[in-house]
Amino acid sequence: MSAARKLPTELDVVVVGAGFSGLYMLYKLRRLNMTVKVVEAGSDIGGTWFWNRYPGARCDVESMHYSYSFDPELEQEWEWTEKYPSQPEILSYIHHVADRHDLRRDVVLDTTVTSAHYDDDSATWTVTTDDGEQVRARYCIMAVGCLSVPKKPEVPGLERFRGDWYHTCDWPESGVDFTGQRVAVIGTGSSGIQAIPIIAKQAAELTVFQRTPNFSLPTFNGPIDQDLVADIKSRYREIREESRRSGFGVAIEPPTRSALEVDPEERLRSYEERWQRGNLTGVLQAYTDLLADERANDTAAEFVRGKIREIVDDPETAEKLCPKGYAFGTKRPCLDTGYYETFNNDHVQLVDLRETPLVEITERGVRTSAGEYEVDSLVLATGFDAMTGALLNIDIRGRQGRTLKDKWSDGPALYLGLNAAGFPNMFTITGPGSPSVLSNMIVSIEQHVEWLSDLLEYMRRNELRVVEATETAEKEWTDHVREVGDMTLYPKTDSWYMGANVPGKPRLLMAYLGGVGPYWEKCQQVAADGYEGFALQA
Repeated sequence: MSAARKLPTELDVVVVGAGFSGLYMLYKLRRLNMTVKVVEAGSDIGGTWFWNRYPGARCDVESMHYSYSFDPELEQEWEWTEKYPSQPEILSYIHHVADRHDLRRDVVLDTTVTSAHYDDDSATWTVTTDDGEQVRARYCIMAVGCLSVPKKPEVPGLERFRGDWYHTCDWPESGVDFTGQRVAVIGTGSSGIQAIPIIAKQAAELTVFQRTPNFSLPTFNGPIDQDLVADIKSRYREIREESRRSGFGVAIEPPTRSALEVDPEERLRSYEERWQRGNLTGVLQAYTDLLADERANDTAAEFVRGKIREIVDDPETAEKLCPKGYAFGTKRPCLDTGYYETFNNDHVQLVDLRETPLVEITERGVRTSAGEYEVDSLVLATGFDAMTGALLNIDIRGRQGRTLKDKWSDGPALYLGLNAAGFPNMFTITGPGSPSVLSNMIVSIEQHVEWLSDLLEYMRRNELRVVEATETAEKEWTDHVREVGDMTLYPKTDSWYMGANVPGKPRLLMAYLGGVGPYWEKCQQVAADGYEGFALQA
């Protein structure tokens, strides 16, 4: 089925973005018999999993936990092939869901929202697209994603480069063949760590430019364990509920002891056992205080550094790959398949940009303070303007024409990560101030979508037109997000969680660290108390 081509002039709801969150929002709003369209900049649905087609792109949440829970029959029928789902398989799943529920007919593709302006008199939003179309809607829901605006390196010269260059989040659909080429990869975050082993298998020479080494753990990926599949499917409802009440949105047994109260031998055995599980939170959630106490954290960090030194043959390269100076987990930890082993190949070299800083991109390659590296192709794995970038790229204006960019000049503020005071009837899914990027995104997406659909149903049932967070509620929640964050090691690290990867961006923790379960309890309580903290008007 093809997606819708044009926007009507009036709707109940405009949803921006056709990834997991936008499509589920569409599904729920239809069940409320609301008129709704989803506007998507891409040429197909999928959001993150449409754009991120780079080699090795894969989710860091295991397949059986990275799926919708709203369709019990689907979760029993769908068969994942690998322990960790690859980008093509996730995209295939999204397409299947969209076709199963006939969602495409209400999605407008190849259309970028350029502005969204609120009108106080009519209490509606006017949304304008890049082709000049306008639609007026009672509600505007931003499902634009937390990691959807790519960031280029802060050095000059990219336009001069005579070879081919690619950003990992905008990879050609047809793929890229690097066979026989000299390739440079700039960046060793998640996308770089996933792509580098694959590119190394093709390239004649691969040069990796690393500014900050990252902690990465092995996936031990492979065909999915069918006994595990059968077990999970036999109790999916129970597991889904446990995930919603967990810390990070994945059902696991929580730790009960401090890393500092067990002897070193026992601690080492625990880390080793969890390393062998091949998942993101295993080592990180071995003990209660790994994200709050530097001494405790260093026991886990040193364990991972020891693994890197075991895997990488050259001691000097291994040491360059060892993360130091920040706590394990406070930059997004990565999962990989053969990343550190890749540096044992003779045709792969690592350039430490802390020793020899990046100066410019030239016609022929990359120049550091130590000299020029000539390459045929350049891969930018330089990350995103996270959490706020996609929202601030749109000209959003609330009451009396105030821009969101102005409101957020000192950093984002949203009540529950859902709505900003002064911007009535506009909501963000997994926005700043919610667990979002510190959780299994599917769990957080479903929580937000279901809460919002309940709110909109409540508004209609009670003949209300306007809902808006109060200044007091917004400030109290934003202060709470900061206070919880300050109880951890996260604010001590320059990371994209803190906005520190984008020059000039306010430096503050943008996600809520109180846990998926406690956050959801708060949201439910707010709703039970008549949407406390929101001003509702007829």
